[in-house]
Amino acid sequence: MVNTNRELTQQEAAEASEKITGIINNVGKVIIGKEEAIRLVILALLSQGHVLIEDVPGVGKTSLVSAIARSVDCDFQRIQFTPDLMPSDVTGFSVYNQKSGEFEFRPGAVMSNLILADEINRASAKTQSSLLEAMEEKQLTVDSKTYQLEEPFMVLATQNPIESYGTYPLPDAQLDRFLVKLSVGYPAFDDEVDILFTKGVRSPELSSVVTAEEILELRRKAGMVYTDRSLGRYIVQIITSIRHHSDVLLGCSPRGSLALFRASKVYALMKGRNFVIPDDIIYLAPYVLNHRITLTNEAKLQQKTPGMIVQEVLNRIGIDLRGGHDGQGRNREQAGQGQNQLSGRQDRNAEGSRQSGNREPVRENRVREPGRQIPSPEGSRPLRSGEGEEKRVLPWRK
Repeated sequence: MVNTNRELTQQEAAEASEKITGIINNVGKVIIGKEEAIRLVILALLSQGHVLIEDVPGVGKTSLVSAIARSVDCDFQRIQFTPDLMPSDVTGFSVYNQKSGEFEFRPGAVMSNLILADEINRASAKTQSSLLEAMEEKQLTVDSKTYQLEEPFMVLATQNPIESYGTYPLPDAQLDRFLVKLSVGYPAFDDEVDILFTKGVRSPELSSVVTAEEILELRRKAGMVYTDRSLGRYIVQIITSIRHHSDVLLGCSPRGSLALFRASKVYALMKGRNFVIPDDIIYLAPYVLNHRITLTNEAKLQQKTPGMIVQEVLNRIGIDLRGGHDGQGRNREQAGQGQNQLSGRQDRNAEGSRQSGNREPVRENRVREPGRQIPSPEGSRPLRSGEGEEKRVLPWRK
């Protein structure tokens, strides 16, 4: 058992990263060439969140979820959402027992650990809403009686964005409960050839590589990853800028801030670090925030997307590292030195401007190159794991 009152050591972070990599590699035996999608689903599982996978038919959405369920030694249930599916089929219902003269509760499919909600947008809004309490509060209320769900609990929903006939779009209240929304996409040419000679001959057999207890332990370790207060301010600044954007009708709620905060901790743990850096937040922001944004009608007519708004905000906002502390005067050894160096340069630049008589405000240094494009799931190919990191010059990466 990990003591959550202390900070995670670098050795513990490296061991946790190795275990997470084992899960990703195991799923990769079935889902070929989609390591980034696998990584994001595992990230959501360790962040106590849920995933919405939206893509065209036949790209492996259901296979991805099934492979992750087989890799984790947990209970797994699949719910095929159809127009005639009732809420009681999902949550469960009470049946009168004539022998005992009492009502007995019959659990529904959601009373499990990992739930595959296949084609969730084909069910009515009434049935979709039956998942709201389970996704947010990890509990169910049936006939005025509350039942706690067993941890780890996660909903992995799929939907087809092409066919709209006979579908019911997910309301904003339910979209906001998904930590990550992603698309699997078509495989690369060589990857599709490999698929022909693996699944086309015989689908590989998967065995579990982690238990439910180990997943909960990884969650606790992720909660111990250090996040400097300046990075928390950076997250809130991103969320606030999106809310006040002229093209945004409805911005991200505080649930979005919490989701990005938790996801950045898990992503740092995946990378074998016991502290969060700005790159973690920049990379995850499109996946965590895009589906939480509602654009104005004018922006839709201009063919703008939520991903474009998030990218614009990330390109515009810098991060001020001069006030980076955790409220108790402590600075992270790995990040604090770089922050002090940045602050020193900024102070010297400001002093030089005052001496030269230049009254224009000195722009804050940004931790990323101004011209760099932020990866977006709605745009070009997502940034691969570790890709582009060596080209960046961050003060705490020596």
